[in-house]
Amino acid sequence: MRDRQAQKSGQLFSGLLLMNVAFLGIALISSMVFNKVAITKRDVKIFLCLLMVLSSSWMLYYMLATARKPHAVLYKDPHAGAFWLRGSLVLFGTCSLLLAVFNIGFEVDRAGCESSIEIIFPCLEILTISIQMCLLWFYSKDCIQVQHNLTRYGLMLTLTTDLLLWILAVMNDSVQEEIENSPKASNNMTPSQGKCHCSCIEKDYCRVFYQGYRTLYPFNLEYNLIGCSMLYIMWKNVGRKVIGHATHTLPHFRLHGVLFGPLLGMIALLVGACIFVMYQVRATSSTLTQQEFVFYYGYHIALLPVMTLCSLAGTIIHTLEERQLDTHKNPTRSLDTVLLLGAALGQFAISYYSIVAVVATNTQEVVNCLNLTYSVVIIIQHIGQNIFIIEGLRKQPPVESSTAEENSKELAMNGGEQPAGRATTRRASIQNLRRASHLYLQTYSQLNWKRRAVKEIALFLILCNIILWIMPAFGLHPQFENGLEKNFYGATAWFVILNFGLPLAIFYRMHSVGGLLEVYLIA
Repeated sequence: MRDRQAQKSGQLFSGLLLMNVAFLGIALISSMVFNKVAITKRDVKIFLCLLMVLSSSWMLYYMLATARKPHAVLYKDPHAGAFWLRGSLVLFGTCSLLLAVFNIGFEVDRAGCESSIEIIFPCLEILTISIQMCLLWFYSKDCIQVQHNLTRYGLMLTLTTDLLLWILAVMNDSVQEEIENSPKASNNMTPSQGKCHCSCIEKDYCRVFYQGYRTLYPFNLEYNLIGCSMLYIMWKNVGRKVIGHATHTLPHFRLHGVLFGPLLGMIALLVGACIFVMYQVRATSSTLTQQEFVFYYGYHIALLPVMTLCSLAGTIIHTLEERQLDTHKNPTRSLDTVLLLGAALGQFAISYYSIVAVVATNTQEVVNCLNLTYSVVIIIQHIGQNIFIIEGLRKQPPVESSTAEENSKELAMNGGEQPAGRATTRRASIQNLRRASHLYLQTYSQLNWKRRAVKEIALFLILCNIILWIMPAFGLHPQFENGLEKNFYGATAWFVILNFGLPLAIFYRMHSVGGLLEVYLIA
């Protein structure tokens, strides 16, 4: 009882630390946006540099001291730090490191007209990201049993740092979008956003640095959010004692003969890639026409209902399956559900504001009618996909296949261990192998229509969500270019709405890919 009270108190006070530091950072960042004279980007970056130094120091202390203490890590959470999650962390983290390198190269050439903090900041980012990737790769499953309060405060400080870095990146990206789409911004505007007019932009290598920075920007946004989610799970696991029956792990990734899901998903991905390239080429070379919007909205209107029907079919199959629900305490599953529902709010906000704007103005024009249909079907698709993923994550992995596989291996080993040279032994060995093969094939036949259909649907939705992540993450934002909502709500109000909704909508797609991958493995 006393341990539980201490755990609640530690979580409460460390959570208060997160809230206060986060609100202070958000206040500084928003003040920088609204009053660039009083609070400059230099002030914000100095504050974030201080946080990065403190969080990096704690992470090094945890890896070199806390985790190595006797009886420090007696339990590990099998659900935390899934391989796909750590793999995506390393992928996005590596891209974030390259982004910081490009940023340093760009700022070094402009060192004469920029503050030195513009170079120090990305250098500290490289250090922080490198240390954090090591921490989350090797220690993300830890249920630490020593230095509870210090560990909680350190995790919350590191989580707050990642969150504020994400908010700063979102602000910079949104401001850049507003500048690029502003009619006043095309005159004498350089990629430095007009703040520093020097010869750098005229140099080819400097353009390479800048274009590389802009291309890798979305990966940094995803990295910070993934880091926040993994740090939160570590925070929840501080002092936790994992019970024995919760130690089952997910099966390895195998295709199991699925064909139609990957095939249809690849078709959707390739068609979406073609539309993305066409849209981007036209947006960068000349002004966008009605044709580009028709292709964009038409593609989504054709794809999203198919995804919704697949999610509905998968949910029905989940109800028909006889697998038990996973009722064990699982912070990872709870966080996955909260993130799915929370991130969907971003797209909901954009879609409902678009619906009101279209209905209140003119639904007769082709682009407006497509925009209205797109806004409705994407809301329905989010709801259907969330239900499918959450229902799939609540199921326990099937035990029949793993049991049959182990039995077949055991029978094969027993057959192989008999002494050679005797006909009866050889005959018994062959019978054992046949029995094992029959049992293995019989189990795989159970994969047939229910489990195989879930796997087909999950793979199809994974590939669809990938292309739906690529489009907005790499600059396909018709909400900025069509002008309807901007004229209806005003440039400032619509900018605030998109500034809130788009980053969450982008994160929703990437997080859905992880959830669907787990649904595939659980099936």
